[in-house]
Amino acid sequence: MNKENIAVGLDIGTTKIVAMVGKRNEYGKLEILGIGNAKSLGVKRGVVNNITQTIQSIQHAVAQASAESGCKINDVVLGIAGQHIRSIHHQEYITRDKAETVISEIDIDKLIAQVQKLNMLPGEEIIHVLPQEFKVDEEGGIKEPIGMYGRRLEASFHVVVGQSASIRNAGRCVKDSGLELSGLTLEPLASADAVLSQEEKEAGVALIDIGGGTTDLAIFKDGIIRHTAVIPFGGNVITEDIKEGCSIIEKQAEQLKIRFGSAWPGENKDNEIVSIPGLRGQEAKEISLKNLSKIIHARVVEIIDMVFSEIKAYGYDNPRKKLIAGIVLTGGGSELKHIKQLVEYITGIDTRIGYPNEHISGESAKLVSRPLYATAVGLMMESDINNSRSRLYVQEHPGTVKIQAKTEPVGISVETKGIQMNTITDKPQQKNPEDENQEIQVDVEQGTSAYIENRFLGKFIKKFKDFIDKAE
Repeated sequence: MNKENIAVGLDIGTTKIVAMVGKRNEYGKLEILGIGNAKSLGVKRGVVNNITQTIQSIQHAVAQASAESGCKINDVVLGIAGQHIRSIHHQEYITRDKAETVISEIDIDKLIAQVQKLNMLPGEEIIHVLPQEFKVDEEGGIKEPIGMYGRRLEASFHVVVGQSASIRNAGRCVKDSGLELSGLTLEPLASADAVLSQEEKEAGVALIDIGGGTTDLAIFKDGIIRHTAVIPFGGNVITEDIKEGCSIIEKQAEQLKIRFGSAWPGENKDNEIVSIPGLRGQEAKEISLKNLSKIIHARVVEIIDMVFSEIKAYGYDNPRKKLIAGIVLTGGGSELKHIKQLVEYITGIDTRIGYPNEHISGESAKLVSRPLYATAVGLMMESDINNSRSRLYVQEHPGTVKIQAKTEPVGISVETKGIQMNTITDKPQQKNPEDENQEIQVDVEQGTSAYIENRFLGKFIKKFKDFIDKAE
């Protein structure tokens, strides 16, 4: 298989680690070659807090992806998220020595290099430097200044910043898993590439990616990233609330959320109950679906309110900043029943669920036709040679990944309107609320090989990889 066509993304999430391998087919669409999933054991709110467990989960996911795709995975593009991420807006300019020559990429790189020199808070580093609009000799509103004449070149930038330690811990996990880090991408930007169209980005759209540990926001207008934010709450806090509120174990709480959870309690009747088997011979516990929905509703409203505050801070009610394309929900949390309607009710903005299948070929699109794969698909697209923000170089690396898969059976017994259902499987799978006979899935992910040098990330990636190498 031609390695130059291969792309790999690695999504290290709070609940799952996904490695995804793909290539671009003759029709220009990406074709999924393999997916590897592993339960994320060493990550909390998007930040690695147990190096050993995270490495094991990465190796498990990559080994699955490698076996399924038939490709040896050496390099991955890594998604960065977590509550340590913040963004700032910055204006910068340069004065060109020769105004009679046209503006080139060298001038853009000089401008970006100056932004890279910004003084950050102690322990922080710049992850992304994203140009928004340019000015040439005070002529503003320019998206692409290359080829123009002018002496003063100015631009506004969206600068994404993160904690150095958190970023390096994630990089160390990739390195110690036997892989090379070929690129870093902010996860909401990756998700946006996967589920948003260029028309939506032009019109104005807010992407809300509800993950296990965090909820990420990315706002686009006129085709440009305008605002990003990370909310330190996601699907895990909903599960924790169910666990505490219903006095059950975490696995049962997660499965109740997936199978019977709803963000809108008004639809459930008082006599609808589920029966949870007791531990070690204890009596079964009966839980009202209406009470379950009330628990979920309260936490989801809190998360949406926090995201909506960020949208308000962006100034969406300004006619020039209006979100004509509305809100797009993605991530595993967006699969919660009636969450779309609740977001529309709270914000008053048209909302849809974003599926990462627009850029994927027909057959393989079925493999990733769920919002929870949006980030992994976006990272794979970032790794692809045709990605507009990256230049891809193929690089061979020796070594193979070896891992022993370890699964643990889970079970739940549910009773609704007198109907008893028992589910147990050695390989957990995601439960579809509409299909009570389907197995419950827990996690997935995988990887491939390719080397990306991003114009805005190149220097940071090199410095970061040098730091990792010296630490050995």
